Amino acid sequence: MRVLGVDPGLTRCGLGVVDIAGRKAALVDVRVATSIPSMAAPERLAVVGDALDAVLDEFAPDAIALERVFAQHNVRTVMGTAQASGVVMLAAARRGLPVEMYTPSEVKAAVTGDGRAQKAQVGFMVARILGLAEPPKPADAADALAIAITHGWRGGTVGAATDAQSRWAAAERAARRRG
Repeated sequence: MRVLGVDPGLTRCGLGVVDIAGRKAALVDVRVATSIPSMAAPERLAVVGDALDAVLDEFAPDAIALERVFAQHNVRTVMGTAQASGVVMLAAARRGLPVEMYTPSEVKAAVTGDGRAQKAQVGFMVARILGLAEPPKPADAADALAIAITHGWRGGTVGAATDAQSRWAAAERAARRRG
């Protein structure tokens, strides 16, 4: 199964593609879409959307795993993260791809065995799992890969029926747009 893991954000959005077979994971691609904070929000979301479309077109994942937005004290950060997540969910729906969401503690627990692990521990384990010499940088890249690995390892099996329904719905939307 090929999984695109997304660590959503407006300034930095991690995009990591991993092939999963059982408990084995192989790196396919990792990148971080970046935007300048002084840009208007729609332009920043377009940067995320363009980078996401490029990855979806190039690597054709079977599923998308997305970090779930969680409440923070910084409302501005939460809003940007939620907006970027919306771009990801829209792109997935348009392509008929299933999306699963994972909390940061679920990802940390899956990859390190400790739901309270520090970012450095997550990066170390991602490198170890994927056979990399060092953790991907920046942390958003490692986090995106950890999210993809989590999906594959946690039975990221969005059931065949759900997958078929998603793809059918996307085909229906495409047919309506064509007229």
